[in-house]
Amino acid sequence: MLSLRPVDTAPQAFRPEPVTQEEAAAMFRAALNLFGKWELTDEQAATLLDMPVRSYRRWKVDGPGRISRDGRARLSNLMGIHKALRLIFTESQRGYAWIKAANDAFGGASALTVMLGGELTDIMRVRRYLDAERGGW
Repeated sequence: MLSLRPVDTAPQAFRPEPVTQEEAAAMFRAALNLFGKWELTDEQAATLLDMPVRSYRRWKVDGPGRISRDGRARLSNLMGIHKALRLIFTESQRGYAWIKAANDAFGGASALTVMLGGELTDIMRVRRYLDAERGGW
């Protein structure tokens, strides 16, 4: 005979595993490709990653050094933006162009202009907008 057992339905605290240095290095390599598709200058890319241009250029050639917690969060959000654009636009080129297009949601500024504000929250603002547009969580 079957017996019923109580099921714990209380929500559990969500604690994501921290991004490892290896994962961050992979995201950095992916970001380099993405910055090429977005046609960013080294100065713009360095601003998005909140690092000196000289360090960015060295990392481009030699690979990344130790990536800070903030840097890992920036990379993660940039990858989230890329993912959202790939889901929204069936033609990848339209997604790459969108980043520089004027957008009413940002007061007529482009998403890139918003992100170049330099703060992690600027990048997160664009990601949240795209996640909402695609019906993301």
